Amino acid sequence: MSRKRRVFDIAMPEDETVDIEPKAPSGRRGPMASAISENAEALQVRKSAAEAIRDENDALAHEFVALRDAGAVVQSIPLENVKTFLLVRDRLPGEDIELDDLVLSIKDVGLSNPIRVVPRSDGTGFELVQGFRRWSAFQRLLAETGDDIWKNIPALVMPGDPDISGLYRRMIDENLIRKDLSFAEMAYAAKNYASDPETDANSLSEAVAALFQSAPYSKRSYIRSFAYLLDQLAGVLKYPTEIPRALGVSVARAIRERPEVLQQIKGKLSDWDNRSIKDELKVLREAIGEGAERDFEDVVADTTKNASKASKGSRSKTTFHIGSSFGQIKCTASVGRLEIKVDRDFSSIDRVRLERAIADLVDGLS
Repeated sequence: MSRKRRVFDIAMPEDETVDIEPKAPSGRRGPMASAISENAEALQVRKSAAEAIRDENDALAHEFVALRDAGAVVQSIPLENVKTFLLVRDRLPGEDIELDDLVLSIKDVGLSNPIRVVPRSDGTGFELVQGFRRWSAFQRLLAETGDDIWKNIPALVMPGDPDISGLYRRMIDENLIRKDLSFAEMAYAAKNYASDPETDANSLSEAVAALFQSAPYSKRSYIRSFAYLLDQLAGVLKYPTEIPRALGVSVARAIRERPEVLQQIKGKLSDWDNRSIKDELKVLREAIGEGAERDFEDVVADTTKNASKASKGSRSKTTFHIGSSFGQIKCTASVGRLEIKVDRDFSSIDRVRLERAIADLVDGLS
């Protein structure tokens, strides 16, 4: 007996492609997939942050380089690499008495105003443009202390090829603002400017006009007179910066008009090495016929005149130096104030004696 086969009809899909990949439940991922995704997102965030920081650093670096190249960034440069050949300073040769105060200030509080330099064309360092006294103070501090802290000096490095004429004017302007230059110092600067082949001046008059453009004609005339005086008494005067304006102009005029005046001054000063400021001024006054008894009062004559002007609304201050048995005395005279600086301990002097001396000084100037 044979069995009958059963046949089942199965409906097959018309599309022969069958998706055999298992599908994850809708809206859910496995733990491993979530970890991988989160790690990738974190890496992308860190990469973006790093790129942003890199871009910002690049921008800051370019800005710093631009500012540095423009001379607007203070750099610490070796003191020994700063040369002083480019410009002839407006300071007369000899001891700078006021340098002591600057040395003490820098030693106590540091350098508040950096020097200015330009790169040397031969690549061997820098040429000093502004800050000769600051540079000199660092030189002295290094020599006296030997401390490495003074081997480098803060500086602004000015870009481009130096404009000699412009650099001279900047040097003069800075010193005129910093303090009142004496007429001898202004004359000395003008002489150096005129003799420098790199400047645009062909004569002393052109040099005075270029360096002191804002000064009135009378002041430029006084500077020219002092320049003539320095020429005639070159190597003879020991304290030219202490010569009052009126005296210097009068001596220059007398030398022009009477040649014997020059020989008289040279004869008295040439071999007198231990003379004081008072002695030198006395010789100059005698040469033009002024009374020999006028000494200290004449040194501060301009102060008296300026004090009168100041009482009418203007401000005035005069600084000068005189010799004494205790060394150089620095005096600063202004309206209502006379300051005296000398290497002496005044606190050790009996008070009654000190009061009497001060009273005599003030009464003697009345």
